[in-house]
Amino acid sequence: MIRLNTMKQWILSIGIATFLWNCPISQIQASTPSDFSDEIYADLPFQMDKVQQPVFPDYTRSITEFGAVGDGITLNTEAFDKAIKEVAAKGGGTVLVPEGLWLTGPIVLQSNINLHLENNALVLFTADHTQYPIIKTSFEGLETRRCQSPISAVGAENIAITGRGVMDGNGDTWRPVKKGKMTGNQWKKLVASGGIVDEKAGIWYPSKGSLKGAQACKDFNVPEGIETDEEWASIRDWLRPVLLSFQKCKKVLLEGVTFKNSPSWCLHPLSCEDLTINKVIVSNPWYSQNGDALDIESCNRVLVLNSSFDAGDDGICIKSGKDKDGRLRGEPCQNVIIRDNAVLHGHGGFVVGSEMSGGVKNIYVDNCTFLGTDVGLRFKSTRGRGGVVENIHINNINMINIPNEGLIFDLFYGGKAPGEEDTDNADVTAKIPPVTEETPAFRDIFIKNVKAKGVGRAIYFNGLPEMPIKNIFIENVTISDAKEGVILNQAEGATLKNVKVVTKDGGNNLKMKNVKDVTIGGKTYKSIGNKAESYKF
Repeated sequence: MIRLNTMKQWILSIGIATFLWNCPISQIQASTPSDFSDEIYADLPFQMDKVQQPVFPDYTRSITEFGAVGDGITLNTEAFDKAIKEVAAKGGGTVLVPEGLWLTGPIVLQSNINLHLENNALVLFTADHTQYPIIKTSFEGLETRRCQSPISAVGAENIAITGRGVMDGNGDTWRPVKKGKMTGNQWKKLVASGGIVDEKAGIWYPSKGSLKGAQACKDFNVPEGIETDEEWASIRDWLRPVLLSFQKCKKVLLEGVTFKNSPSWCLHPLSCEDLTINKVIVSNPWYSQNGDALDIESCNRVLVLNSSFDAGDDGICIKSGKDKDGRLRGEPCQNVIIRDNAVLHGHGGFVVGSEMSGGVKNIYVDNCTFLGTDVGLRFKSTRGRGGVVENIHINNINMINIPNEGLIFDLFYGGKAPGEEDTDNADVTAKIPPVTEETPAFRDIFIKNVKAKGVGRAIYFNGLPEMPIKNIFIENVTISDAKEGVILNQAEGATLKNVKVVTKDGGNNLKMKNVKDVTIGGKTYKSIGNKAESYKF
């Protein structure tokens, strides 16, 4: 495995979308799978089988042989479909997308297909939303309906998207935009382009149907009370799809390609096995609401390597379904290696949750850089989710310009109940719910060798009184230029070893309450109650 060197990370940080790797991606031969060395699996802190790679027959057909025209005007949906079906019928191989501007509707991959984008191949998905059928699917961890994704596969095996081209989801035609995320001139230009504005909320919507869909949502972005096909069609513009949706697929490779401008989440593998993401670039506008770069949901055996993520929401995110739907699915996200990546913008650099009801375990994050993400390492959940997040190992993280927390564990992502406000005067008699299958848990998480400069709050633990955050080990961490220090609340068995936090105003930089058996720099605090106590590292 060839790791990003310092120069490559610098190039990524200034936002250049294409560049020359030390080992450039050449014209991939259809018969040769990518070579991933055993070094990737070296010193793993848990047992994990190697990720199987797809292998394709040495058979190639170009989309131009099926009538595709790369002029940016001709709609090439049928040509893509015919090429994929013809190659699949021959037993598989490579569907070639040459240099050109290829306008198309949804592309559906079949087993044994490598969709290979040559250098300067730009695939642009049409802004005509009627080209995307409304289908039953899963979104934000719940079973619902959305428009069909621009790129999708269901139950396929041995599939890939490779090369050095670009796939653009035309997301600006789908997504709402918050006024607060734009300058005055940008907002005026957006409003003048059409659409409709919810003045009270300060949100621009691309159409009345999009606004109607938003008004039907009480919890996240899944509409309620929409029953008939006609009602669903009336909110089509709200049902913005993820750019890439692979469900229940095996032996999947994404390599070298740039994925950008997604309607909602960008890359969403769901219930997949043996997934490799290598040397890809994901780029979404910073104002893109729900514009996550990568959401790995309920997958098993995953590699995420040598890639760059720039998002309007979370960067690299691990999920496993939401609430009852996620628990019924019962598929944890597990056996994931994330190495040598950069996240240039986003709500979080590496994120677990908040939809983690099926559980998350055996995750290894190593040698990653976060530049200007709202939060660095972000673990989030809330009552009602259930699920256990455990055996997470994070090593060698560098981050700068993090306006909020460098590291956060928050089990109150859905908000606190009355009496549980995060103040020294919180009602200690507030009723604590019992532990049930709906109670989420974070435990056995190991974080070491982290350096951060320019953060809001350095570290924040915020567990549930009925389910404290347990057994978190943090070692060799240096955080400087922090506005606030470390807050530990509702934690048991936490250990902070060789942790240095430098706040801008100096003074006490450690506050603890509702903790048990916490060890800081070799000193153990057996129990601290509801009244916060302040210390200095």
